[in-house]
Formats: sequence, C-alpha cells, structure tokens
Amino acid sequence: MSHPPFQQALTEAELDRLTGFLDAIGSPAMNIEMLDGYFAALICGPEMVPPSEYLPQILGENFSFESNAQATDMMGLIMRHWNTIASVLLHTLEEPDVYLPVLLEDDDGITYGNDWALGFMRGVQARPGSWRDLIDSDEHSGPMLPIMVLAYENDPDPALRPPSVTNEKREEVIEMMIASLTIIYRFFEPHRWSLALTPPDVPLRREGPKIGRNAPCPCSSGRKFKHCCGSNSPTMH
Repeated sequence: MSHPPFQQALTEAELDRLTGFLDAIGSPAMNIEMLDGYFAALICGPEMVPPSEYLPQILGENFSFESNAQATDMMGLIMRHWNTIASVLLHTLEEPDVYLPVLLEDDDGITYGNDWALGFMRGVQARPGSWRDLIDSDEHSGPMLPIMVLAYENDPDPALRPPSVTNEKREEVIEMMIASLTIIYRFFEPHRWSLALTPPDVPLRREGPKIGRNAPCPCSSGRKFKHCCGSNSPTMH
C-alpha cells in the first residue's frame, strides 16, 4: 500500500537537496546530520516541542526563505523527514527494529557521529526537565552514554571531554548509539501517552447565567449580589 506524500521517506535526491539547502545557509543552521539527531531527540522526548520553537534552532533565528516556493519545498522535505523518523521509531514499539540515522562521512570515508549526537543533545536541552527521569536514573541512564560520549568528544571544555574514541572503537560506539535510540523511545512512551491524555489548561467558564449586580444574591442572604458574594471583600452570611 502506498503512503500519502507527506509520509513518504525522502529519496536520495531529495535528501541531497535538503543537505545542500542547509549547507548553503551555513552557521548557525544545522547540517543534515545534526538535524537528524535533533529530530530524533524531539520525537523520543516526553514533551512535544512545536515547530515554531524548533525551526529557528534548525535554520537560525534570523533566517528567511527566498520565496514562498522555496519555503513550501524545503518545509515539505523537513517535515517528511520528521515523519519518517517518527514512523520508524513508532514501529520499534512492536518490532525489534532500529532507526538508521543520517550520518555523514569525511573525505576518507570515516563516519564520526559527533554532529548527530550534538543534535540529539540540543533536542534534550529543549526540555531538559522532562529528561531527568532518564538522565538522572542510575538504572535507566545507560542508553544516553554513547550519545554523550560522541556529543562531548570535542567539547571546548576539557573537563567535559570523555576519553578519546579510537577509529576502531568508534564504529562500536555508533552501533550502541543507534540501539540506544530505540531504548530511549520505548522508555518515554508512557510519558508521551500520559501527556497526550492530559487535557489542556482551559479558562474557567461560568456554567450558569451571569448574575446582575443589583439582583438578589443566590446565596439567599436577602442582600443584593453586589453587596454580598459579588463584592471583592469577604462576606459573612
């Protein structure tokens, strides 16, 4: 069965177009690998982050599209990529599957995974409080370790850098990172359901008709409403 266009994974040519678009923006825009990791974290996390909040993080606060046509084209690619990640991760709840991230290679064909991990951690920082149940847990925080190792490998602060990852070890760490994504997504599934079932805050509404200020107070005190329950000061009946 064919999927609707907005649910179809990007073709290789479309992924190349999105990659080129992001690269052309340059800093502070994310590259495609960082975008992939960022989206993975937002989709895994327990709290929804709206596009109005995450798009400036991807494209830069001051970015504007050159035309409506470009906006429609690129936003379509971006949202389809989001849908692809979300669809694969949802499938991992029922099947022993993994999402294979978009990871770039250098000129020597080496995949480092640092940008993906950095993007993921930026997604975590979008709602840091809601990730504490995982990150602060001695029992459940293990899946975050390979992501954090790659995210902080080249950190400017030496105190935050983990031991260097050798090229021989790197492939193993990336494989662990990929497997960890499924574990993290499954961990937060109950949280996501709980939030989805929580009704949004709504203003209190008056169920009955509005009472006139000069009408008798409904509390049966015999006084006018404005001098009884409708006053701003406490009333003794």
